[in-house]
Amino acid sequence: MTTPKAPRGAAAREKLLAAAAEELADTGELEVAAVSRRAGVSSGLPYRYFGTRSGLLIAVLDAFYQRLGDAAALREYDAPTWAERERQRIHDWVTAVYADPLSPLVLGGLVGDAEVAAGNTRHLHLLIELGARNIAHAQHAGELPAGRDPEFLAAATLGSTNAILSVALTRTPRPPAEDVIAEVWGVVRGAVGLSSAIAK
Repeated sequence: MTTPKAPRGAAAREKLLAAAAEELADTGELEVAAVSRRAGVSSGLPYRYFGTRSGLLIAVLDAFYQRLGDAAALREYDAPTWAERERQRIHDWVTAVYADPLSPLVLGGLVGDAEVAAGNTRHLHLLIELGARNIAHAQHAGELPAGRDPEFLAAATLGSTNAILSVALTRTPRPPAEDVIAEVWGVVRGAVGLSSAIAK
């Protein structure tokens, strides 16, 4: 049985996205002409699919956050307690960030115009919204202390997680992922008020 082929336009778009991600990871820059050369296409093709350099950069950013979502943020975990589920999510989050060559650039502050910055902010707000719902559910279930604003807690835990990872990614050599996971989990459980007895 053969797998159906993607339409030509979709395949070309994916090829350009892959070339853009490679160019950005290798050089820290995103020049449309360089992406075209890397993809082996005409210099005008990226503009056909993405409109502008900013449009291409936003698409690369969207794809990064989709990978992170698939790996951790959007996953459903079936462990019996909130603490176990979130410890697994942090494990998968850190593992995914460590494996993605674009992570140092995205978490370190991807350079772009206001449109690109707005795209990044949109993704962060969506992650905070997901986290807030998750925390509120745990509060209602009695697994986390009630009375604290879940959206603030989600913003605090996401911000601290990304800050820790941003520092870890700049170190040479990088600290072992398991050490980073332990640090992030320690910050998260403290921020949400999870007792040390439950957190382990």
